[in-house]
Amino acid sequence: MDQEPSDTPTPPTTPTTPPTTTQPSTPEAPAARPRRRLWWGLLGGAGVLLLAGYAAAVLLVGDTLPRGSSVSGVAVGGLTRDEAEDRLEYRLAARADRPLTLVADDGADDGAEDRAEDSGEFEQEVSPADAGLSVDAAASVAQVAGGSRWSPQGLWGRLTGGADVDAVVDVDGETLDALLEQVDEQVATEPVDGAVRLTRKGVRTTDAEPGTAVDADGAREALLAAYPGDAEAEGSPEVDLPLTDVAPDVDQDAVDRAVEEFAEPALSGPVTISFQGSEVTLDPTQYARALVLEPEGDELAPRLRPRPLHALLDSLVVSDGQAPVDASVTVVRGEPQVVPGKPGVSYDRAQVDDRFLDLVVAPEGERSLEVAAAAVEPAFTTADAEALGVTERVSSFTTYFPYAEYRNVNIGRAGELVDGTLVAPGETFSLNETVGERTAENGFTEGFVISDGIFKEDLGGGVSQMATTVFNAAFFGGMTDVEHKPHSFYIDRYPVGREATVAWPVVDLRWRNDTPYGVLVQARVTPSTPSSQGEATVSLYSTKYWDITSDTGPRYNPTSPATRILDTPDCYPNSGYGGFDVDVTRYWRKAGSDVLERTEVLTTTYTPSDTVVCRPPGSLDEGAGTGVNGDGGGAED
Repeated sequence: MDQEPSDTPTPPTTPTTPPTTTQPSTPEAPAARPRRRLWWGLLGGAGVLLLAGYAAAVLLVGDTLPRGSSVSGVAVGGLTRDEAEDRLEYRLAARADRPLTLVADDGADDGAEDRAEDSGEFEQEVSPADAGLSVDAAASVAQVAGGSRWSPQGLWGRLTGGADVDAVVDVDGETLDALLEQVDEQVATEPVDGAVRLTRKGVRTTDAEPGTAVDADGAREALLAAYPGDAEAEGSPEVDLPLTDVAPDVDQDAVDRAVEEFAEPALSGPVTISFQGSEVTLDPTQYARALVLEPEGDELAPRLRPRPLHALLDSLVVSDGQAPVDASVTVVRGEPQVVPGKPGVSYDRAQVDDRFLDLVVAPEGERSLEVAAAAVEPAFTTADAEALGVTERVSSFTTYFPYAEYRNVNIGRAGELVDGTLVAPGETFSLNETVGERTAENGFTEGFVISDGIFKEDLGGGVSQMATTVFNAAFFGGMTDVEHKPHSFYIDRYPVGREATVAWPVVDLRWRNDTPYGVLVQARVTPSTPSSQGEATVSLYSTKYWDITSDTGPRYNPTSPATRILDTPDCYPNSGYGGFDVDVTRYWRKAGSDVLERTEVLTTTYTPSDTVVCRPPGSLDEGAGTGVNGDGGGAED
């Protein structure tokens, strides 16, 4: 160890060797080195003293929180972390469990007054747990602790005091999202997409309107700001959940563009379509329903509805004589006349469809279209109609019926469907095929029919009146009997042995035209009234080919009626009468000839019409009523 220099001088020594030639050292160097050692020693001692003092200060302050610190108004300064956490959990417990009152304004302040009237302000009370919110005491205290107690910052914070901080809130994201979705379902309003319609009266628009929805991010911020609440506040904290506008898919700008660029030009004036020189002019009021504007992304795109356009063109083509019209035969003032057929035009519908949208928005002077077309002959030409030889009335027959409104309806409707039927040579007429099923949709109503030998109510009652009338006109017109069935029992307003019933679809009236001429069937019905009978007349027009006469023989094989006692709700009483057999002979002679060509005998067996006695429904023992054999053909009209 070096010694401090003494005050006693050291005697010089006598050199024994000559001096060297090396450079002499600085005279002060030996004295400076000891001084530096001194200074370092002094600094080291001071550092030790400082460290000792810092450690003493840290140990004196300890692991306590900065004095004056608080969390959401709860004082925790000077406490240890554990003590602070316990105090925070205790003091915040009441506030942290208070329900939250959620309030959502529907946007009336933003100008959506109509929607505000509809939905009103939303208010709902929820627990913090339902919102997924809770206080994290440990994390809250950690904010105040200010870092390690050994750090200068941490020591300084503990010595100089702290501040009030907000409690750290733990958020269960799934629970909070579910709550906000539930609130959104109650307060949200759907946006209204803009729309444009083209009508016969012009352009109609639906204005676009924004909708509303809960602003999820803003709602989370509002909930966190309100929880756990102010210590001095009373009651439930109110949380104003902000809403945000939801834009419609089709906004008002898209509506305005659609009106300006398509709708208004499309209805600005008529368009003309030329079919090989034959022109058809379409007015906007006619074709407007064939045009629609449909959403396509965020725009409204024009679309064509082909079916209404085709129907419109076809109707105009027909009215202008440009579609094929079959020839026909009709009766005018008692005389049959041929209505000539007309050739038509077949056009390329695809060409019309492809170009129609461009056509309707073309400017004035350019709103015309030339379409490829070809002439088409009718399927039934004037020559075909004339060749049928329908020149005169060859037979006619009239039957009468008593008043009943259902008879007026059903017989009249059957006459409408039969009238105008044209039967070519070799063809067979079917009443069921001509009249169709007797349903309400087909124009028929309920009336009395014969079912299992007694009267019942069903659709189409009375149609057999038309069947009988048609049968007799065909009988005397020389038509070949293919199928006919008389009624089960005799009805005295019909000619005995020369009448027919029908029942859909199993019992039909059918006759065949075996003459070389066509046959036009004309049917006329005069309704009955309470004071007069109705009339049904059927006439056949053709060229006279047969002269028909007939003879009705005496009734034979009489049978007696039975008595039937019924307790069904649809029972109708009836006074019975007997049945019998009868023969009708038809004699065939060529028109203008006395030579008998052939003889045809029709034998009809009528069953008795039973007496029906009605009893109160359900009053008879099962099987007590008597019965008769039915015709097996369903209900006779």
